[in-house]
Amino acid sequence: MKLNHLSLLSALLVVGAAAFFVGKISSSPQAITTTEQTAPSQTRVSRSPSTDATAREDRTRRAPRAAALTPENRLTRLESIVRGENALDRNRALLAFIDQLAPGDFEAAVAHFRSLGLTQERMGEYALMLTAWAEVDPLTALAYTKEKTTGDFATDTILSTWSTVDPEAAIRWANSNFSGGGANPYLAGVIRGIAETDPTRATALLTSMPRSAERAKGLDAFLPHLIRKGNDAAYTWIASLKDDALKGGAVERAAEPLAELDPEGTIAWLATNPGEQAYRRIDNVFNIYARNNPQAALGSFQSMPAGRDRSNALRGIITAQASENPTAAVQLMDRYPSDVNDRVVQQFIWHSFEKDTSASISQISRITDQGQRDRMYRRGLRTWIDRDAPAAQAWINSNNLPPAIQQEMTERLNRK
Repeated sequence: MKLNHLSLLSALLVVGAAAFFVGKISSSPQAITTTEQTAPSQTRVSRSPSTDATAREDRTRRAPRAAALTPENRLTRLESIVRGENALDRNRALLAFIDQLAPGDFEAAVAHFRSLGLTQERMGEYALMLTAWAEVDPLTALAYTKEKTTGDFATDTILSTWSTVDPEAAIRWANSNFSGGGANPYLAGVIRGIAETDPTRATALLTSMPRSAERAKGLDAFLPHLIRKGNDAAYTWIASLKDDALKGGAVERAAEPLAELDPEGTIAWLATNPGEQAYRRIDNVFNIYARNNPQAALGSFQSMPAGRDRSNALRGIITAQASENPTAAVQLMDRYPSDVNDRVVQQFIWHSFEKDTSASISQISRITDQGQRDRMYRRGLRTWIDRDAPAAQAWINSNNLPPAIQQEMTERLNRK
C-alpha cells in the first residue's frame, strides 16, 4: 500500500527522523512481544466511505502480488530486510515490502517484526509498519496492540494515523475504549494526528483533559506542530489557555525550541510569564543563546536586574562556555561574582571536568554550602584519582583542602 503524505509525516514525528535511518537488528535480539492486560475491544466504529473505497482498491490492486509469496516466504523476506546492514537500502526495501501487503497480511508481519527484537533505533521502521496497517484496517490494528503490546507507542501510532484520515471515528474509538476516572490515555495519539490539520479541535481535546501525565503527553504531541507555525503563533496559543497548570506546562516545554528560533524574543516572552516553569527554563534558553551568539547572550544577561533570573541566565552562559573554554567561563564568574551562586558553580564543574579537570576541581571552593562542597570534592577527586592518580596527587599536594577531604584522598592515593 502507498502511505499517504500525512500518515508518513505522522509516523516520522512519532520517533524523529533520525531513528528512521539508523539501527540494525542484533544477531541475538531480545524480543519485545508481550501481553497487554487489557483484552482487545470488540467495539466497532464505522469508517468513512472514502476510506473504505481506498482500502478496497488497495486490496484489489495488491492481491495478485501478495499471492505470489506464501505467508512463510513473506516473513522470511521481511526478516532478510530488517537484518540488512545498509540503512537506506533497508528502508527502501521495507517500504516496497509494505506496499505489497494486503490488509490481512499485516498482523503476521508486525508480529514477526517484533519477534526479531526491536531496539530503540528501529522504532521508525516499526512506526511505518503500524502506520500502513492503520491506513487499511485501524480496528484490527488497535485490537492487536491492546492485546499484544505494553506501553503506548503502538496504539498511539495507529490512532495518530487513523485520525489523519477519519478523526471523528478515531475519537469515538478513544472514548468508547476508555473507562474509569482520570484522563483518557488514547487522546494523545489523536491529538498528534490532527494537530497539523485541525489545531482547533486538537486544542479542544487537550483542554478537555484533566491535569495528568496523559495531558502532558498530549501537550508534547501538539507543541511541535504549533512551533512550526512560528514563535508568534506559539505565544498567542499559550496565552489563550485558561488552565494555569496547562499554560505553565506549555511555557516550560516550548521555551527551548522557541529559543532556537528567536532567543531574544523568547527571553522577553519568559519575562512576561513569570512562574516556576519560566524560571526553570531561563538557564536553558540562555545556554542556547550563548552557543549561537555568545556576545548577544552576554549583553542580554547584563541588561537583567539582579536576582535569581539573572543568576539563572549566567548559569546558562557558563554552561555553554564550560565545556569549550573553561578558562573563559572562570573569567565570567570572576567578572560577575555577585551573580554566581552554588548552582552556577556546580554547572561549571560538571561541564568543564572532561575538558580541564584541574580548572574544574579548583572552582569547588566557591560553593558556599559545606555539604554540597564536600560531596563535590569527593566525587571529583575520586574520579580524578582513578583516572590519573599522579595529576590528582600533584593538585591535592598544592591546594588547601578541608582536613577530612585531605585525609580521605590521601588514603585513596596510598591504595593505588
